[in-house]
Amino acid sequence: MDNFEQILHSLRTGEVIAYPTEGVFGVGCDPDNPQAVEKLLQLKQRSVDKGLILIAASYEQLLPYIDESQLTYEQLMAVKLTWPGPVTWIMPASSQVSKWVSGQFDTIAVRVTDHPLVQKLCLAYGKPITSTSANLSGLPSCMTTEEVIQQFGDQLPAVLHGKTGGRNKPSEIRDAKTQQVLRQG
Repeated sequence: MDNFEQILHSLRTGEVIAYPTEGVFGVGCDPDNPQAVEKLLQLKQRSVDKGLILIAASYEQLLPYIDESQLTYEQLMAVKLTWPGPVTWIMPASSQVSKWVSGQFDTIAVRVTDHPLVQKLCLAYGKPITSTSANLSGLPSCMTTEEVIQQFGDQLPAVLHGKTGGRNKPSEIRDAKTQQVLRQG
C-alpha cells in the first residue's frame, strides 16, 4: 500500500521517517528542524558529533547547504560526474548548516540520489532530508520495511513502503577536496 502522503506529512510535522535508498533503508528528517534531528539522533543512539548525510533529488537542492567557493571547478566536476548515484561527498558546509547536521565538522556529507522514491520524496518536500542507515547502534542496516519495523517497532511509526535500489551496502563516501575514498561503496 502506498503511504507516500503520510510520510510527507510526517516530515512536515518534524517526525523522523524511514525510507529505502540505493542500498539500505535510511532514517531521516528535516535537516533544518533541530528538534527533528535530535529525535533522530536519540532514536539511532548516535552522537551529534558524527554529523549526518543530506540526500537530495538534485544538486540545486544541496546548494544552500554547501560552500562551493571552497572548491575548484575540477573538484566540483568530479562530484557532479557521480550524481545522481550512490556516492556521498564530503563538501565544505555553508553557514546555514547547523551543528546538529554537520557534527564536529566544518563540512557536510551530501548525495544526489538516483533512487526514484527518494527523488520523489525530496522533490515533494522541496529540499534534502537527512540520511543515516536505518539500524540501532551495533545492529546491521535494515534492507526491508519488515526489518525496520522489527528493529525500531513503535519508535519509528513512519516507514515509506518501497524497495532499496538493489545494492548490498551503504553508499561510498569520498572527500570532494582530496578525491579520497573514505568508505568503500
